[in-house]
Amino acid sequence: MATKILLDTDIGGDVDDAVCLAYLLANPDCDLLGITTVTGDTAKRASVASVLCKIAGKKIPIHPGRRHALILDTREHTVPQAAALDKWDHDTDFSRGEAIAFMRQTIRDNPGEVVLLGIGPMTNIAALFAADEEIPQLLKGLVIMCGVFKGRNYELEWNALVDPPATAIAYRAVPPYHRSIGLDVTNQLTMPADEVRKRFKAPLLRPVLDFAEVWFQRYPTMWFHDPLAAAVIFDETLVGYETGRVEVELKSDRTPGQTYWFPDDPAGYHQVAMTIEPQRFFDHYFSFFK
Repeated sequence: MATKILLDTDIGGDVDDAVCLAYLLANPDCDLLGITTVTGDTAKRASVASVLCKIAGKKIPIHPGRRHALILDTREHTVPQAAALDKWDHDTDFSRGEAIAFMRQTIRDNPGEVVLLGIGPMTNIAALFAADEEIPQLLKGLVIMCGVFKGRNYELEWNALVDPPATAIAYRAVPPYHRSIGLDVTNQLTMPADEVRKRFKAPLLRPVLDFAEVWFQRYPTMWFHDPLAAAVIFDETLVGYETGRVEVELKSDRTPGQTYWFPDDPAGYHQVAMTIEPQRFFDHYFSFFK
């Protein structure tokens, strides 16, 4: 039976969100129940997501979510990859203000069956958990691309630092399982632009390549942060986890959103990815685009 997924994403910023969505749409074991977008121009992010859904021939509900962080100023306003939207058919008319209600109702309609996959800042997820405190326990599990756990002092990860109070709420939730895919493993998954151009030939990857070309104007390499977070839902052996406790920095002006890792806490329930074999991941990912 296919795994039911809700995807929360800031697609249109870093290109790996689109790489992730393409994977979910191509994977026959994924039942993608809906997409919510988060931070900045969430309607434009929804348009970017709609491109891939149309190429895949799937009518996936897409709801623009919260534009602003819970408390602090929003740090991510623009959607650079929207520059490539004119090359592809896409939607522009989306319902507003319904993302959190959609997430809540979808999870309540499928208790114990939905994996909530967060690959953007935690704002929508935190708003959902605050609106309905039972939701974490009604999930099948929570998987987030968030944090860095064995890195250098003061090393920060984008999804965690954009909205630190939201990140803290996400980590205080207690779903049946709580898994973090952080920079400790995802920074090992890189591909230079020339190789991306050679390998992104499948129809579903063609618009992703156009989005990537916008990214390559600033960076010569693609990271596969978010696709790994999706892939481990379907193959848990792609990474090695450690179990412990995660805390989020909220008091420091210098490092808000920093994730602290306490692996020896016997009461810890957070599973954090610590090891990976990059080639196994790439073999897994591209097996869906032959």
